[in-house]
Amino acid sequence: MRALHVPAAGQAPQLAELPIPEVTDGQVLIRVKAAGLNPLDNGVAAGALTGMLPHEYPLILGRDAAGVVEAVGAGVEHVQPGDEVIGHVLLAPPIRQGTLAEFALLPAEAVALKPAGLSFAAAAALPLAGAAAVATIDAVDAQPGQVVLVNGATGGVGSFAVQLLAARGVTVVATGTATDAERLSQLGATTVVDHTGEPVAEQVRAVYPDGVDALIDLASTDAATAPLGAVRKGGRVAALSSVAGLEDALAEAGLTGGGLLARAAREVTGPLAEQAADGSLAVDVTTVLPFDRATEGLAALAAGHARGKTVITIQD
Repeated sequence: MRALHVPAAGQAPQLAELPIPEVTDGQVLIRVKAAGLNPLDNGVAAGALTGMLPHEYPLILGRDAAGVVEAVGAGVEHVQPGDEVIGHVLLAPPIRQGTLAEFALLPAEAVALKPAGLSFAAAAALPLAGAAAVATIDAVDAQPGQVVLVNGATGGVGSFAVQLLAARGVTVVATGTATDAERLSQLGATTVVDHTGEPVAEQVRAVYPDGVDALIDLASTDAATAPLGAVRKGGRVAALSSVAGLEDALAEAGLTGGGLLARAAREVTGPLAEQAADGSLAVDVTTVLPFDRATEGLAALAAGHARGKTVITIQD
């Protein structure tokens, strides 16, 4: 099978032939139709997780996929060969299998049936970004009538977070650029703050002098640059990436929360897929590329140029 993989530690990803993985207990082998890209894919390719989890090479990139079940291992009963599914490769040792391949081996706990009304491309864009949006919203305990700032709203996670918050009756303040304003407003943002202008916290306080109730930070890597000043004292903060100094900064500002990791299990992705199929949740796929241009998609993510979700089509 063709697979985009890292041949050995430190080497650049390449598209080449690899053996089809063998299905084992609790696993689902799928014929991949489409694979969604995430910033995590670049981190894995660069070896950013080597200190956390063992890696085995050749290492296939990609975590999200949609396709057709080819085979199931012992103990798997909720899907069978021929089913159209949505799935995710959970972070578990060793890091080796991925979804940017013609066949992918997925843990059964992260495989859900794909609704018939949902395209493979849209389904492949859902798992990690959707689960991350749900996790951050749950972490800040967003309630109807509250105001929540989504910092870094233009990416895949942000596009889902804005919609899910708005559906809860939350007033959403989203950061982006002037060119993102219309798209973010259509997704449900009440206010769009241009992060390229004045400091975000100052702009938010100009509209909400008492501060917002919570911050979902999808962009900051350092607490010094995170817009914590936009949040009222006693408010909550949830961050996906590792934000240096966040714990101390939250304590100093009188805020609660911290960083978290999302887990795209089928209990989360299945309901999201149903919402996407019935039209209550828009899957913001802005870029679809053929398999041989997957590295272009990863490069756009790494450079911060991507908007919404990027999906790679693997097979017709």
